[in-house]
Amino acid sequence: MTAESIRITAGPNAHEHEPAAAPCTCGHDDSESIVLDSRTIPHAIRHAAIFGALEAIQPGISLDLMASHDPLPLLAQLERNHPNTFSISYLESGPDVWTLRLTRIL
Repeated sequence: MTAESIRITAGPNAHEHEPAAAPCTCGHDDSESIVLDSRTIPHAIRHAAIFGALEAIQPGISLDLMASHDPLPLLAQLERNHPNTFSISYLESGPDVWTLRLTRIL
């Protein structure tokens, strides 16, 4: 079995930090959008990885999720587990890539 790489990239103006670093004082803008390309995450852990990323963001922060299909099952699971916690808007609707902006509101 070969390992698949996982690519998580920040928005165009993101600030780089050391992994697991304590909160910094560099003055970067935490309201920047984060891009998560779920197409690179192995299927067995895809939903868990997405939910982990969503749980890590603070209110007002957005995560732009890229998927190879309309992620309706994931959105239903999100609403069941975290009702009224995220606003969701489609930035791109296929046919090859769907991109959704999930913004934490609570």
